[in-house]
Amino acid sequence: MKYLSILGLIILLTLPSHAKAAESLLILHEEKPFVRINRADFSLPIIGYPFIDADEFKHLEEELDKQVHKPAIDAKIDVHGRIIPEKAGVELNKNRFEEEFYSFYHNKKPTTIELPVRSIYPRVDSEILANIRTRAIGHYVTYFNSRNKQRSQNIRLATEAINNHVVFPGETFSFNETVGMRTKEKGYLPAPIIVRGELSEGIGGGICQVSSTLFNAVDRSGLQIVKRYSHSKRVPYVPPGRDATVSWYGPDFSFKNIYNQPVLIRAHVYPGMMTVMVFSSDDINLKSRQIPSMGLGSFN
Repeated sequence: MKYLSILGLIILLTLPSHAKAAESLLILHEEKPFVRINRADFSLPIIGYPFIDADEFKHLEEELDKQVHKPAIDAKIDVHGRIIPEKAGVELNKNRFEEEFYSFYHNKKPTTIELPVRSIYPRVDSEILANIRTRAIGHYVTYFNSRNKQRSQNIRLATEAINNHVVFPGETFSFNETVGMRTKEKGYLPAPIIVRGELSEGIGGGICQVSSTLFNAVDRSGLQIVKRYSHSKRVPYVPPGRDATVSWYGPDFSFKNIYNQPVLIRAHVYPGMMTVMVFSSDDINLKSRQIPSMGLGSFN
């Protein structure tokens, strides 16, 4: 943008006159020069009264927010069962910035401001995790051929994506939204998939074992299944009718937390085996279901 220079790329020059300084705004971030903007770059060519170009101002806000934005990080449980504390994020405080910008624009005063920001608080903090990891309300185990490196890699990535996910009362969990698109850039590899009853190769093949294992753990927990579709061909890692096929541009698996307490998904991959456990608080009004388990049997 013509008026915006990113920190580290700008050289702040001393303005030669008070008149020129009056037309510029120096924005600091963490008490250091961040960007200098000119009043004229935000003015519409209307004679008689200064009008702000709303589009230019919106672009400025978006760029500033992009530069300072740091997402909040939820608390999580590591492989040793220890809680890793949450971290607050940061974003531009747009209301305060708008007030300060309008004051600069209409008062025509030499101005220096500290970029106003505000904290973003994580959804899941250490206290919530400590309360909802106390009671296992459902679990499921499936097996796979660990010698199939591509499929094993896909299973591992999808399992990591759902691990430590918390679903609050009344919320709906979507497998596709949580795992995201399965791409080469994320590390997913070509592996066998089922398309219209036939085996084929596709990026991310194998993740349906993750969604199916999750489905059975969730179903055993008594949570409400919202969407669940079976493959067009029998799969070996769960009993007949107990699978949950997923595809980024097609079927999704989703469930709703109908309980009075949040639920926590814990998912892990071991050599040739993956597990999903669902936890919650001791105060949950649990109504679990009986479902068939899967023995070692045959797997691919």
